[in-house]
Amino acid sequence: MAGASFPELSGRRIRTIKLIIQYFVSHSNTLRPLNESPHESPYKSPHELRFMSNPSSLCDLSALAMRAEIAAGHLSAREVTAAHLARIDACNPHVNAVVTLDAEGALAHAALADERQANGHPLGLLHGLPIVHKDSFLTAGLRTTYGSPLYRDFVPERDSLIVTRERAAGAITLGKSNLPEFGAGSQTFNTVFGATRNPYDLRMTAGGSSGGAAAALAARMVPLADGTDMGGSLRNPASFCNVVGLRPSPGRVPQWPTASPYNALTVAGPMARTVADVALLLAATAGPDARDPLAIEQDPARFLDSLSRDFKGVRIAYAPDWGGLPVQRAVTQVLERQLPVFTDLGARVEQACPDFTGANDAFQALRGQVFAVGYEAALREHRHQLKDTVIWNIELGLTQSPAAVLQAERDRAALFARMHAFMQTHEFLIGPVSQVLPFPVEEETVSRIEDTSMQNYIDWMRSGYYLSLTGHPAISVPCGFTDEGLPVGIQIVGRYRQEHALLQLAHAFELATQHWRRAPVLPD
Repeated sequence: MAGASFPELSGRRIRTIKLIIQYFVSHSNTLRPLNESPHESPYKSPHELRFMSNPSSLCDLSALAMRAEIAAGHLSAREVTAAHLARIDACNPHVNAVVTLDAEGALAHAALADERQANGHPLGLLHGLPIVHKDSFLTAGLRTTYGSPLYRDFVPERDSLIVTRERAAGAITLGKSNLPEFGAGSQTFNTVFGATRNPYDLRMTAGGSSGGAAAALAARMVPLADGTDMGGSLRNPASFCNVVGLRPSPGRVPQWPTASPYNALTVAGPMARTVADVALLLAATAGPDARDPLAIEQDPARFLDSLSRDFKGVRIAYAPDWGGLPVQRAVTQVLERQLPVFTDLGARVEQACPDFTGANDAFQALRGQVFAVGYEAALREHRHQLKDTVIWNIELGLTQSPAAVLQAERDRAALFARMHAFMQTHEFLIGPVSQVLPFPVEEETVSRIEDTSMQNYIDWMRSGYYLSLTGHPAISVPCGFTDEGLPVGIQIVGRYRQEHALLQLAHAFELATQHWRRAPVLPD
């Protein structure tokens, strides 16, 4: 089986360092730094000296900056890969974000990337950039578990489409990121690998379901990661871990293979530490594919256009509680401190919110249907190996009445119409990503928010899944920290299928605030 799980390794740090050293020694005669001729000494550039003397500074670079250094010959893909493998070796034991690692494969692919560059081949958008794939995406020859004991040793023979596109763009696969069982819930834990911890406070959860991806990004173990989002799974962990997570429009990033090709609730999308890096990864993974009936027929090169824009006079609606949801006061306090940023950009901010009547019941009914389609056989044959919340979601889909599904579709249609009308008078909508702060990693879910009891394990994520139901693109951007040092993200929602405009506002907010630069401090 390709790849190894960190929890199953002993002496991993020694072996990882030996592997990196042995790899470079064995290739020292054939693989030179890109700016070195056969008669020159290596690492003569000030850029190279800077990064070789402090590899962690390399891992602090944004993906775009890293890509530029590689293209200029100041760094090789091998150096970048080795630095991130060392970072994983140092940090991952504390956070448990990367659950299956392919160090040897990553170094081999990095060497091939350097060889292609040395031979003058065109460089892909993601050339030489390390990435981890969510453990729900298929990776040929590399274990894919879905966080379930049913797939503990499953090694697929093909890639998911998003992985194919990332690799074709030149990204270097380092391994797989952790998730809750079958992606169910916004808390990343499972019986295969355990829980993922928040790099900013190891006592807390990293969120989910793309929690491993967010934690790996925050800890500087990778510059790019992918994920999925049904009810907030790209946005919630981004908020909890001070990174950026974009939920694109359904069909923007085609999904294949999938058991539910007409499912518009679940999307695949990019995560990174900056908005520009997210735009880069979106450009590499978006675009039509005939195998996805929802795929959007638009050129993804659009997302490489400038993110600069004048926001003078632009109307932005602020929904501090999304129409009456319980929200921890500490969350809204962080957001309210940053609201003047939007007015400083020239925008007109006013408190307003679309009508989300019927959204909760509609989402739960449609989510249950998706779970029933995908996992009914698993429930029938392996019920004893599934966690309770997964069983609940599957059974909801199997037992709910046809009338409930019909009403869900009616409510979704009505909500989309109201949302469309609302967004004609407000180009953007902002509010909390999550209704709570990161909570203790030992707690599987949130049972109460202030004085309100939660009705099920995802009830506390209405701030995420209400927006999922509308089909509008939404992004989580770092918004600041509580007095205790916990990250809080702001959710920005754009007009239907207008991701580029959404990225522009998110980028402007990021430039004005720079919260993404605050890195976590992890034990040595």
